[in-house]
Amino acid sequence: MAYTQFLVSKNDIHSTQVVEATKTPELGEGEVLLAVDRFAFTANNITYAAFGEVMKYWDFFPAENGLGCVPVWGFADVVESRCGGIPVGERFYGYYPMATHLRVAPGKLSPAGFFDASPHRAHLSAVYNYYMNTAADPGYNKGGEDIQMIFKPLFMTSFLIDDFLEDNNFFGAKQIVLSSASSKTAYGLAFLLARREGTTVIGLTSAGNVDFVENLGSYGQTVPYDAADTLDATLPTVYVDMAGSGDVRSSVHNHFNDNLKYSCSVGASHWDKMGTNDGLPGPKPTLFFAPAQGKKRSEDWGQDGLMKRSAEAWAAFTKKSGEWTTVVHEAGNDAITRVYTETLEGKANPKNGYILKF
Repeated sequence: MAYTQFLVSKNDIHSTQVVEATKTPELGEGEVLLAVDRFAFTANNITYAAFGEVMKYWDFFPAENGLGCVPVWGFADVVESRCGGIPVGERFYGYYPMATHLRVAPGKLSPAGFFDASPHRAHLSAVYNYYMNTAADPGYNKGGEDIQMIFKPLFMTSFLIDDFLEDNNFFGAKQIVLSSASSKTAYGLAFLLARREGTTVIGLTSAGNVDFVENLGSYGQTVPYDAADTLDATLPTVYVDMAGSGDVRSSVHNHFNDNLKYSCSVGASHWDKMGTNDGLPGPKPTLFFAPAQGKKRSEDWGQDGLMKRSAEAWAAFTKKSGEWTTVVHEAGNDAITRVYTETLEGKANPKNGYILKF
């Protein structure tokens, strides 16, 4: 079987290449080879690339010669197995490389799934190392795979940010400002925040996306980036930064000043304009790491309690997400390169949800 990878330069994530080999990696005892069927690609994957070194995203699927393999969420099938508990033909949802195949070393195996116990992944978050067996997932249905790939990993981040803010009494804020409001993680969070009382959700977005964001119905107010200084600065405010733009962050901090009660850094859809945090008034921007809040709530509620609450929120969200998204299927090396580049450059239609395959 041929093996194909989509790789980017760690020093310049505009620079990409498709690398093909004549055969897939050989398996050792206890290992499994998964053939990646399909995966979603969103602005969140650009964040993985932009923070590849800092957040160790490059460590999941190592490449050589200064190149990195961007992680994606998708489905794969077992095509070869030297692990007694995992037969050929089983299908798993999880964290995959932009590649045709992935070799894993299953550990903590159960009917529900397994953790990849490959040595190079031992220092990485368990959230990303787990692979779920579709045959044992009570929420799985074949027809819902596209929505699951596009939204579920993003929505879990949205759920945990919403929970983190509530867990901290919203830092006393009366309004929550989200940048990159058209991104799927942002409007998943806006959907959850809008169900709560006592705070107004405000979306910051590019001028061209204002109509899309307003039509979502989750934001109490939507303004273009250059109008951030028109927002009410007398109200205590939390800023959730999905864009990562230094200019926007500076504008928000300077406008709200001491009335900015918390600055939460999440994404980098404006990865090329991240700037610096030096000299910003108000609270220091703090990076949100979803697995940390997930671990806390797993300890607070138990794993079953966490899964029950997140599943309830997910079920409510999926009733609306189909109205907001046009699923677009693309296949082949050229199509994958094009979608990556358009998303990287901010040219992808926010209404589209891309499902890709080699």
